[in-house]
Amino acid sequence: MPSPYRAIFAAPGALGFSAAGFFGRMPLSMMGIGIVTMISQLTGRYGLAGALAATLAMAAAVVGPRISKYVDRYGQRRVLRPVTLVAVAAVAGLLICAQQGLPDWTLFVFAAGAGCVPSVGSMVRARWAEIYRGSPRQLHTAYSWESIADELCFIFGPIISIGLSTAWFPEAGPLIAALFLLTGVFWLTSQRATEPVPQPREQHTSASALRSPGLQVLVATFVATGAIFGAVDVVTVAFADEEGHKAAASLVLAVYALGSCLAGAVFGLLHLKGAASTRWLVGVCAMAVSMIPLQLAGNLPFLAVALFVAGLSIAPTMVTTMALVEQHVPRSKLTEGMTWTSTGLAVGVALGSSAAGWVVDAVGAEAGYAVPAVAGALAAVVAVLGYRRLRRPVPTRGGHGADGHHIQDGEHVA
Repeated sequence: MPSPYRAIFAAPGALGFSAAGFFGRMPLSMMGIGIVTMISQLTGRYGLAGALAATLAMAAAVVGPRISKYVDRYGQRRVLRPVTLVAVAAVAGLLICAQQGLPDWTLFVFAAGAGCVPSVGSMVRARWAEIYRGSPRQLHTAYSWESIADELCFIFGPIISIGLSTAWFPEAGPLIAALFLLTGVFWLTSQRATEPVPQPREQHTSASALRSPGLQVLVATFVATGAIFGAVDVVTVAFADEEGHKAAASLVLAVYALGSCLAGAVFGLLHLKGAASTRWLVGVCAMAVSMIPLQLAGNLPFLAVALFVAGLSIAPTMVTTMALVEQHVPRSKLTEGMTWTSTGLAVGVALGSSAAGWVVDAVGAEAGYAVPAVAGALAAVVAVLGYRRLRRPVPTRGGHGADGHHIQDGEHVA
């Protein structure tokens, strides 16, 4: 492991909560694609599969920020354990209804319940922020490490989920995803020493972190970015199915995540200067441009190469986004602010997977890659229009901006 990464784990408890977070985040890459694979295996209806994945993501988008707001106020252990049990119970109901062939509406009810899931990645990043709040260089490396962990989830998660659902039984992928969630959350919340201390009640207001203009830009852009991810997942499964190698979809999606993982590893070693907002804008535009070659995908090897290249811009953009959240959200609302970016992604995944599913059913998988291309163009437009808002961080109570400068109460940094 390169020395900057080894150094951040010198902090007591860091390895433990990061490892627990890895397991808890596996469902992020497993559950949606597992539902798509399960329903397509059982019914052959990609439209229904995409709509259920969209329902799951939308429910998580609605509930996630509220869960994180309570976490900031009451602590991780007190909030995360009960909501995780609710989510796991809903997944169990969804699998039973699918296996028994019950009416479609029952699937949607339980898919919505399964969305009552915490943003585990935000919980882990909040712990890193608590440890390295006064050390921006180490915090940059820690965020890069967590981005690598995210991408490792997206490398192995689809392989496990699609592989189990196609080789074992259709419900296996979502089932294992639920077990990962249960294990990860209870392991994470058992580590009390590194849990961020809940902020005093007087620091909390009824106002949402989303009132920050900069956070609004990040979330709106991530809606379109999430649509890229959701559409790519659904269309790739359908494309591999049309090519006669449905199980290979997991490998192709793993290559997509591998590109991001490698880029994130390199990014974490760099000590970049200049405005984080500029790097973020370049990253979003690069993600948009990378969707163009997918329109030429005629076979799985070409698609894998195109997705690998597309993945190179993901992790650096995500790392920079977390740094910008710190700039634009007060410390007492940090977990909520981070979760809002995940919420934007979840809403986008819902829209992208649903739109892609209907396009695949209507005109075929190859044409479905137009959906992530359109989503990428929208992300770039929103990022360009909102760029000026990101150049003025808000004061954070004793916090640090993404460029490493200390921000005192009442101070604005241009």
